[in-house]
Amino acid sequence: MAGAAGKPAYEIAHLYPPQGQWSEDDYFALPDRNSYVELSEGMIVVPPHPTPEHQRILFKLAARLQDYVQKHQLGEVLIAPVPVRLWPGKIREPDIFFFFREHADRIGRQFCGVPDLVIEILSSGTRKTDRTEKFYEYARAGVGEYWMVDMDTGTVELFVLHEGAYLLKTKAAFNSEIASVLVTGFKIKLAED
Repeated sequence: MAGAAGKPAYEIAHLYPPQGQWSEDDYFALPDRNSYVELSEGMIVVPPHPTPEHQRILFKLAARLQDYVQKHQLGEVLIAPVPVRLWPGKIREPDIFFFFREHADRIGRQFCGVPDLVIEILSSGTRKTDRTEKFYEYARAGVGEYWMVDMDTGTVELFVLHEGAYLLKTKAAFNSEIASVLVTGFKIKLAED
């Protein structure tokens, strides 16, 4: 019985394109939501919900970066879920991202353009995508610095864009300080002593 309480409303799926045929217009026509939804290769991607530990790390990193950026009037820090258009048809929602003040025009009403720095907090459900697809997509789009924060290994890997590809600049444990290359002077230690 369609629409019965407790039963999925499969009929709603017929209102949307099949996977592989989604356009940006289709993506932006989705109802407002407060969850991650990405567009990649014509497909809607819904990553798993973040865990409490993921959110603790996200808030700590975002708050410290925001404080530093604001104090030095460097630009703007944003957190997911905010669509970032890497190129036509490729929309991701990085955990944390930053724009230098001179790139403020990349921050639009509906979505943002390519950030200067992206931070992804890896989890079991996102690790493969963050380490492979997003790694190459962010480089191709021209994101200057990419951090991968791995909760399982307790490490942060910082990559810097060089001639269109990422080079590993630093890999540090959570109890060691890691310093941004692009945001000069910004340093953080994720584990407290």
